[in-house]
Amino acid sequence: MEIEQHPLEPFLPTNAKLLMLGSFPPQRKRWSMEFYYPNWNNDMWRIVGLIFFGDKEHFVVKGKRAFSKEELIAFLQEKGIALYDTATAVRRLQDNASDKFLEVVQPTDVRNLLERLPQCRAIVTTGEKATDTLCRTFSLTAPKVGDFTEFLFGERPLRLYRMPSSSRAYPLALDKKATAYRVMYQDLQML
Repeated sequence: MEIEQHPLEPFLPTNAKLLMLGSFPPQRKRWSMEFYYPNWNNDMWRIVGLIFFGDKEHFVVKGKRAFSKEELIAFLQEKGIALYDTATAVRRLQDNASDKFLEVVQPTDVRNLLERLPQCRAIVTTGEKATDTLCRTFSLTAPKVGDFTEFLFGERPLRLYRMPSSSRAYPLALDKKATAYRVMYQDLQML
């Protein structure tokens, strides 16, 4: 089975207070842009639009089934949100975007990412596979969905938030997902 390498560089604004980690990008045929959470059927950017702008379509390119990479980058840099995934190499056990059928071949060196983000005070994982992979890296017990746990990275206190998956396969309405993410952003004083 083919091993896929991560197709994107980590997005690491120097002012990042939050590191958002998914599991791994979907297959390119599902991309609507060359950036994180590119699948039109993934609701991450709708959740963020709803929370910060009161509009789930805020990052949608008008008249297209795509998100605006430029608007997203400007927003993420302003807010201090870094993005990457918990795996840098995977095998797809089925021909789909489901985390359930991803085998992590090489986990991401999250410690290295955190060293490059000195202002980062929290990590958020956006699904079960990402949470499980990160918890193995730091020997943590996974928090419940919508909750967090605290740990030390060297001398730096960090929070690990576990949020609901933004995939539409996760059985929770968009507004309920946004409510869970809103609490995290409020905790981190980013709203």
